[in-house]
Amino acid sequence: MPPYSTDLAQQYIDGTWRPGTGSWDIITFNPYDGEKLASITIATVEEVDEAYRAAARAQKQWAATNAYARRAVFEKVLRLVEEREAEISALLVDEAGGTFGKAAFELHLAKEFLRESIQLSLRPEGRILPSPIDGKENRVYREPVGVVGVISPFNVPFLLSLKSVAPALALGNGVVLKPHQNTPVSGGTVIAKLFEDAGLPPGLLNVVVTDIAEIGDAFLEHPIPRVISFTGSDRVGRHVATVAASHFKRSVIELGGNSAFVVLDDADVDYAVDAAVFSRFVHQGQVCMAANRILVDRSLADEFTEKFVAKVRTLKAGDPRDPGTAIGPVINSSQAEALSGVVEQALGEGAQALLHGTTVGNLVEPSVLAGLPTDSALLRQEIFGPVVFVNAFDGEEEAVRLVNETPYGLSGAVHTADVERGVAFARQIVTGMFHVNDATVHDEPIVPFGGEKNSGVGRLNGEATLEAFTTTKWISVQHGRSAFPF
Repeated sequence: MPPYSTDLAQQYIDGTWRPGTGSWDIITFNPYDGEKLASITIATVEEVDEAYRAAARAQKQWAATNAYARRAVFEKVLRLVEEREAEISALLVDEAGGTFGKAAFELHLAKEFLRESIQLSLRPEGRILPSPIDGKENRVYREPVGVVGVISPFNVPFLLSLKSVAPALALGNGVVLKPHQNTPVSGGTVIAKLFEDAGLPPGLLNVVVTDIAEIGDAFLEHPIPRVISFTGSDRVGRHVATVAASHFKRSVIELGGNSAFVVLDDADVDYAVDAAVFSRFVHQGQVCMAANRILVDRSLADEFTEKFVAKVRTLKAGDPRDPGTAIGPVINSSQAEALSGVVEQALGEGAQALLHGTTVGNLVEPSVLAGLPTDSALLRQEIFGPVVFVNAFDGEEEAVRLVNETPYGLSGAVHTADVERGVAFARQIVTGMFHVNDATVHDEPIVPFGGEKNSGVGRLNGEATLEAFTTTKWISVQHGRSAFPF
């Protein structure tokens, strides 16, 4: 881990860097070679409370600050990310196990989201609405919610923390961020350092590195945060949404997916192969939008499958610090073991291994499995790693049915020579996002990002972010005199 990050293995609470006071440490390791990267004494319930109270104190003055002055902080953060890009990239490679290509992709998007946050500072607008009562003026103000709690994942830690933290702050809120235990620096404290160096007032952004084994639901149940933004698994997300709702908090829940990549009978096979390989194997398949299932019209199945497997064979698995590596390690040994179990289960259910990768430590080579029975539970769950199922279908009606036969609805893609045919297909899929003639993995700052069914609740990005992290207040003014019945 580069020197820039080693000093960041601490809690950041109320503008100060300090160790936690818990009784044990969270230790992070390089998922490729097992090198110990950092040891962080965890934050306790008391420190979570202190972080939220600091954010609430600082938020009042921040919300009253001129929006143009707030905007200047985000302009400085963007410049700092550009200046420190090499250091942050190296941190993402070492802590998250991503390749340099994945780190570059993540940082590119992070900078785009920061540019959107610069604009978002000036976005909230009030309204004046008519009234049926003479002399009354109805003013609707858009105001910050107050304090936002953010829980981010390990897979794209810098981006997925920043895309909630930055807009929430830009809109006048305070924030407490809890990064994933596997990526506490790249998904947490490095962001705090950037905002600190950019001149964000102390207390507005706090980072607590902790675990539910220590704090339970204190992060969710605390009375101060009014919105919880969570990105992670559907199992944990269900709990987060339930606890938040029971405390009358809003939640934005972005969960996993089981995306399908569909190749219709008139598709450009070579282009579809390229898009499908990226859709499945970007960041070792540890992306919520990654294509778990590749569905190909039977008339193209042989040609597509042969070319797809041939291209997957060219993906080099190994050290993510090697510029030639396409497949780095999965995040930990539990994930690696689970993926091996998926492959063995699929083979036991009758799937054919067109490519059967080996697993050494956390390095899981790609596996391509064909012919898995359509009633297999594996086709309905998220597979978070470099394992993919390829199945043939007969006609669009069957393809639509197969795509929708999952409890998830996050992303997907369809390839066809007829764009409008692709759009018509996409509109039949119960999902938050779908792409015609492209990959399944996309995120852009101003389009609504989120899923249906078990893939989450709510949306982020652009106007959706404005709705997520602000609230409206109606203030009426009676310029005359109202008449009352008694």
